[in-house]
Amino acid sequence: MKFLKGLLSLVLLVVILGGAAVGGGWLWMQNELAKAGPLEEDVTFTVEPGESLASVASRLEKDSIIRDAKLMRLKAKLDGTELAIKTGEFEIPHQASLSDVLGTLVEGKAVLHKITLPEGRTTAQLLKIVEADPVLVGDMPTEDIPEGSLLPDTYLFNRGMTRAQLVAKMQDAQAKLLDGLWPKRKADIPVATPYEAIILASIVEKETGKVDEQPEIAALFTTRLRKGMRLESDPTIIYGISQGEPLYNAKGQRRTLRRSEIDRKTDWNTYQIDGLPKTPICNPGRGAIEAVLNPPDTEYLFFVADGKGGHLFAKTLQEHNRNVAAYRAYESKEIAKERAGE
Repeated sequence: MKFLKGLLSLVLLVVILGGAAVGGGWLWMQNELAKAGPLEEDVTFTVEPGESLASVASRLEKDSIIRDAKLMRLKAKLDGTELAIKTGEFEIPHQASLSDVLGTLVEGKAVLHKITLPEGRTTAQLLKIVEADPVLVGDMPTEDIPEGSLLPDTYLFNRGMTRAQLVAKMQDAQAKLLDGLWPKRKADIPVATPYEAIILASIVEKETGKVDEQPEIAALFTTRLRKGMRLESDPTIIYGISQGEPLYNAKGQRRTLRRSEIDRKTDWNTYQIDGLPKTPICNPGRGAIEAVLNPPDTEYLFFVADGKGGHLFAKTLQEHNRNVAAYRAYESKEIAKERAGE
């Protein structure tokens, strides 16, 4: 009996000591996880696509962001977050604890980069911007990207996004925009499909850099189409000549259209063809698309540049001719001022 009591006491002592050791180990681990880290200043840390937690933890220790890579791996294993770290760039503040560093990588609040794709550029021009971006990775898409299928905008992305993914995102953004706007269009607009709306919006986009003018120009073209009049848009001529690239003279200077080019029939020259061109002539932005789908009611049929970045609108040819004369007079004065300054 004495032996049995002694054995039970020994077992109890072992259990108590073992529990104390486990408890002490747990407290130690919690203290190490919460302790201020060795990082002396804020840094940006990048997790590469497909990188394992073991690799990430090892680099964090090597870069003196955390003290113990093994402890980070143990923490992640206990939390079930071994496979939950995100790809991208992460801002790590100085003296961040090991627990905070792991939380940052798991929560995925990565540094966002941005790329601006301007309205009115052709698909080829936008793709050059995407290709040249230094943060995006991977090759350009191998398939042809149709003219006018991208939605120009400023896009935010994490490091690690591929160029192909961004292009797909731009196409998806336009598709979603059209899905939302098309059902709300005016019933009597002379475009039968969303694609035709993009074609007309691309012309509106190229005709003016002023967003507040887009509804008036969209309304003017809408009225022309209803009346069976040709659109007579200069940018459509340029697209048929150079696929939207600027035209230059022999001296390398930007030039205006030649009479022979205005008279040349192409699938895009709206001085020579009825209705809409064969394809869009650029990638229109949201404003131009909205203007085409819901143009205001106007009676304008003609417009000409005012020389100040805007346009003069007219309901009759007689009024239009006066506007053209006013523009030419303004242009002559500006040329005279330039020459006087020389």
